[in-house]
Amino acid sequence: MSNKLTLSASDRINALLDDASFVEIGAYVKARNTDFNIQDKDTPKDGVITGYGVINGNLVYVYSQDAKVLGGSVGEMHAKKIAKIYDMAMKMGAPVIGMIDCAGLRLQEATDALNAFGEVYGKQVMASGVIPQITAVFGACGGGASLVPSLSDFTFMTKEGAKLFVNSPNALAENNITKLDTSAAEYVSENTANVDGVFETEEELLGMIRALVEVLPSCNLDDKEASANDNPNRIIPNLDSYKNDPRAVIQNIADDSLVLEMKKEYAGDVVTALIRMDGITVGCVGNQEDTITTAGAYKAEEFVDFCDAFNIPVLTLVNVTGFAATVEEEKTISKALAKLTNAYADATVPKVTVVMDKAYGTAYTVMNSKAIGADMVYAWPDAVIGTMDPEMAVKIMYEDELAAADDKLAFIKEKKAEYVAALSGAASAASRGYIDDIIEPDATRKRVIAAIQMLLSKEEMRPYKKHSTI
Repeated sequence: MSNKLTLSASDRINALLDDASFVEIGAYVKARNTDFNIQDKDTPKDGVITGYGVINGNLVYVYSQDAKVLGGSVGEMHAKKIAKIYDMAMKMGAPVIGMIDCAGLRLQEATDALNAFGEVYGKQVMASGVIPQITAVFGACGGGASLVPSLSDFTFMTKEGAKLFVNSPNALAENNITKLDTSAAEYVSENTANVDGVFETEEELLGMIRALVEVLPSCNLDDKEASANDNPNRIIPNLDSYKNDPRAVIQNIADDSLVLEMKKEYAGDVVTALIRMDGITVGCVGNQEDTITTAGAYKAEEFVDFCDAFNIPVLTLVNVTGFAATVEEEKTISKALAKLTNAYADATVPKVTVVMDKAYGTAYTVMNSKAIGADMVYAWPDAVIGTMDPEMAVKIMYEDELAAADDKLAFIKEKKAEYVAALSGAASAASRGYIDDIIEPDATRKRVIAAIQMLLSKEEMRPYKKHSTI
């Protein structure tokens, strides 16, 4: 049985899809295995409902595990039904949505179930970058089943009842679930990159998936645009007051203020979100804090990779001074930053960057600067772009003069102004071609939209290679 009172497997499908649009496939499939204690048990649909339907007119393929049938465990035919859905979805170029409530691998079927489970992994890998994959976890999702959401593009969980884990909390050394529930939705969403959102109810979760399908392309060849009611030339007064809050900037520049933020509870230094701008789906990355962490770099890298795979333009909002500096971060941050740099530099989709305030050193370079391939880079008038904080640079360059100055504060102020004007201001960066234009903050929406529209027909040739090794 399911570990909580909730919607049934079929109810979830009906709540997700448009009314009366679901068509079931494989309704008469049952378990083939008759060994051990399974021969006396009925296995309708082998514990998973599979088929297709539409969400706001968009074709999608779905599977929903039924915890009432052997705990929703994955057997041979169960896995083969899911694999078939993937085959059909890739042929048609449509998303796959999986709804998980699973006791794990069906032990009675042993290697037959194990092999079939592996086939599902293989289908997910083949589908990656071809069609969107969305997973919703409503009940248990442990052991081998936990790879399914990790191989997906987006994963959502319900706050109560959903469990996501490789090893159960009680199997971890010196831990007990009453001490720390490492499988709980809140823990997983805050401490890992495995979950994009947690919801109070199943209905809210399913509503999020419907909204996501509405903005995502159906496949990597789909040029999805929607009609927009929002004025593309809308002026946004006082937008510069949010220079330290890209989340607020994203909401203000989005069509109808609709924002689908991903992994909000994880790596708070970086915000990643999908929005529409004049009907065009755009992926947004922004610096929510002054410094980039390892987790933030990986979060942004994964998001940019997804956008590039599905031809979604990327907008980067920059306000960054450096990297997180701790002993633990030093062990991992270099590789994470290399991954982020590779994601931006390797992406061939339209890439627009807006420097809102500070853009210092290598931290700015890796945030989709002109140097690594941004197509258009804008800066707000008061933006500061350089190797480091201008005041710190002055103190280093004029160490002897500063020591001898009678009025040290006045000396620093004077030299800082000279340094900004010559080397660190937006105008200085623009004069060197590192910034394409200095724009007023209130015009950000219309300027970004104009740039993206101009770049939609972009084609970029790259050296032949199977894939990057970074």
